Amino acid sequence: MGRLEELRIVDPVLTNIARGYSNDAYIGTVLAPIVPVQKEAGKIPQFGKEAFKLYNTERAIRAKSNRLSPEGRTTIDFTLTEHDIEYPIDYREAEEDLFNLQVYATQTTIDIILLRLEKEIADKVQDLNTYPSTNKITLSGTSKFTNANSDPIATIETGKDAIRSAIGKYPNVMVMGPATYGALKSHSKILDRIKYAMKGIVTTDILAEIFDIPTVVVGKSIYAADAGVFYDVWQDNIVLAYVSPAPSGGAERTPYEPSFAYTLRKKNKPETDTYDEVGGKLHIVRTTDLLTVKIVGADAGYLINDTN
Repeated sequence: MGRLEELRIVDPVLTNIARGYSNDAYIGTVLAPIVPVQKEAGKIPQFGKEAFKLYNTERAIRAKSNRLSPEGRTTIDFTLTEHDIEYPIDYREAEEDLFNLQVYATQTTIDIILLRLEKEIADKVQDLNTYPSTNKITLSGTSKFTNANSDPIATIETGKDAIRSAIGKYPNVMVMGPATYGALKSHSKILDRIKYAMKGIVTTDILAEIFDIPTVVVGKSIYAADAGVFYDVWQDNIVLAYVSPAPSGGAERTPYEPSFAYTLRKKNKPETDTYDEVGGKLHIVRTTDLLTVKIVGADAGYLINDTN
């Protein structure tokens, strides 16, 4: 029997495990939160400065209503990409503990897909071409955070001001790679700010207070190249961004709220299914996802490149 003829069964229990699985090393969706979409292709809004504009809404008696002009609204085309990976379980293994093996296979396959997503987000937001000219800087010489004469606090404040000048809001998210985090933790200007703290140890929570940015996270994930060499997904960079806050009450996000970036995912994905092959001697657990990453408001982001 060919693979196309194998009986494919969508497993609701494993699918729920796949959808609920998380890995603390993956932080890309802090910058590009997931938005469910109904179709695999379409258009979503692109947000420029006008998306954050303060409009006149006052109306005099018997005057006409204030009307927006939607002609200037631009859109971005999107097409979701399918990602899938499967894990084989031999029937002899299955006889020992099939359910827990299926759970392990589900978590392994979704973890592989999530790492691919993390890399896609990281590549987009660490690309200088993503940002307008006013919203990026490449450090060199004494401005690098590893130089004792540098001033990372001033550098980050400049980035915050650039975002506020562009959209009228300060960034609420700061993402950095482990090398940058290490440089900040040992920098004299940062340590001077906390020298009277109880432990005198720099953490992301303390950096959030120093920089007055609500969410500060470090991307710790790594990936292996074909030669087996490991690399950091998040390099010595800092990304500042205004990201639309999560809706209250557990409501789903939509792509119509101005934000820096979104991860568009097909509704009801990821999905885990199972089937048997090799005459029933292999039980296959497969996870499938449909998604893409889009920068929808480049003005709402700022890249500090090559910090070290």
